[in-house]
Amino acid sequence: MKLDPRHLEILAAIVDGGGLTEGAQAIGRAQPSVSRTIAMLEARIGAPLFEKNKRPLVPTELCLGLAGEGRRILAAGNTASAIVATFRTGHRGIVRIGGTPGFMDGVISTLIAEFQQNHPQVRIEQSYGYVPELTDQLVAGTLDVAICPINPTAVPEGFHFVPVLPGRNVIACGSDHPLLRKGSLRLTDIANFPWIAPPASSPLYQDMRHILRDIGVNDIRISFSGGTLASMTAILANSDALTILPYSVVFMARKQRTMAALSIRLNHPERMLGILTRDAEASSPTARRFRRFIDTEFRNLSRFIQQHEQNTVWRD
Repeated sequence: MKLDPRHLEILAAIVDGGGLTEGAQAIGRAQPSVSRTIAMLEARIGAPLFEKNKRPLVPTELCLGLAGEGRRILAAGNTASAIVATFRTGHRGIVRIGGTPGFMDGVISTLIAEFQQNHPQVRIEQSYGYVPELTDQLVAGTLDVAICPINPTAVPEGFHFVPVLPGRNVIACGSDHPLLRKGSLRLTDIANFPWIAPPASSPLYQDMRHILRDIGVNDIRISFSGGTLASMTAILANSDALTILPYSVVFMARKQRTMAALSIRLNHPERMLGILTRDAEASSPTARRFRRFIDTEFRNLSRFIQQHEQNTVWRD
C-alpha cells in the first residue's frame, strides 16, 4: 500500500501540535481540510489513527509510527528547500575555472582557499590553459570562468572581460641571491647568471624574450625550462638562477621567503590579468558569486601589490 507523503506530513503536524487545529496551523491548512484528510487516511488503511472519544487527541501506536515517517518527510523537504536556497544564492554548487598555470598556482589558489573558507559547500574544479584553449572551453560550456592575462583591447568578440590586475613582470630570483645585496644593479650584473625559462607555449616565455632583448641581454644560458611554478620556485630558492615572473606571483610568495624581485625596470606587456566569461549573466549563481569574490579581492589586493612593488623593489 502506497500512502500519500503529504498525508503523513499532516499526521506528524497533528501529533506534534497536540490537536487538529494546532496541526492545521503548523502546515498552513484549514482545520476542516485536515479533518477530511485524516478521515480519508483512516479509510484507506482500515484502522483508526486516534483513540475514539478522547480529548485531547490520543494517537494510536499505528499513528505514532506513521507520524515518525511524516517527520522524516518534513525534514527531507526542509533540507531540500535549504539546498535550493543555498544554490540560488550561490553558496552551493560547482564552479569550473581555468587559467594560466603561473597565475593559478601563484595567485588564484590562495584566493580559492579564502573563498571556500566562507563557502564550504562550493566545489571548485580547476584546469590549466592559455587564452586560446580557455576561450574554446568557455564556448563549449565546459568552463564557467577563465582567469588569464589578456590585452583588454584584444578580447574576442562575444566574451566579457573584467580587468583586475595590471600585467607587470619582474626579474625574479631566490631570496638569498647575491644580486639582492648590491646597492644598485647594472645590466652587466645579470649577464653571467643562468636563467629559468617559462614553458615555451606561455605568454611569459615571449615576455622573457622581449624583456631581455629590450634591456640589451642577448646571450643567456638557459639552465631549466618548461617546469611548473612549484619547480621554478624550488630552483630559484636553491640556486643563483634568474627568471621572469609577474610581480603578483612574487608578491604572493613573500611569506614563504623563497623568491624576490631585482630592482631592474622592465617594459611591461600590454596585458591585464582579468576574469573572462562567455555570458556573465547566464552563468550559475555560484559562478557569479565566485566571480564577484575574485573581482573584489583583486581590487583590494591590487593596491597592496602596487604599493609593495614601489616600496620593496624600487624604493623611490
